[in-house]
Amino acid sequence: MESEAAILALAALAQPTRLDVFRLLVKHAPEGLAAGEIAKMLAVPQNTMSSHLSILSRAGLVTAQRFSRSIVYRADLTQFQAVMLFMLRDCCGGRPEICAPLVDDLTPRCQPKPRRKAHV
Repeated sequence: MESEAAILALAALAQPTRLDVFRLLVKHAPEGLAAGEIAKMLAVPQNTMSSHLSILSRAGLVTAQRFSRSIVYRADLTQFQAVMLFMLRDCCGGRPEICAPLVDDLTPRCQPKPRRKAHV
């Protein structure tokens, strides 16, 4: 990742509504949410939300897919991972033991949802 791409992504997230949008989309990954639903859930006017989603999209942090009349947005976790790895590339000046607690905190703690058994 180039510095410019990292700066664009970090700048996109450096605004409260866009950070809230990204975090909301992460919670709804991988399905994503329709733009109108995002606006409603965050109590933001749709035209304002459209601008925020465009900025996140240009930064590569969200993807959009049209379904009929709605557009579903998804967090691009691969791009977000690239930004985080860019930030940690030279972790603690070559002393990874210093960064071990940080890396541990970044390790996902999500447990997979148990599959429901089909009733026969």
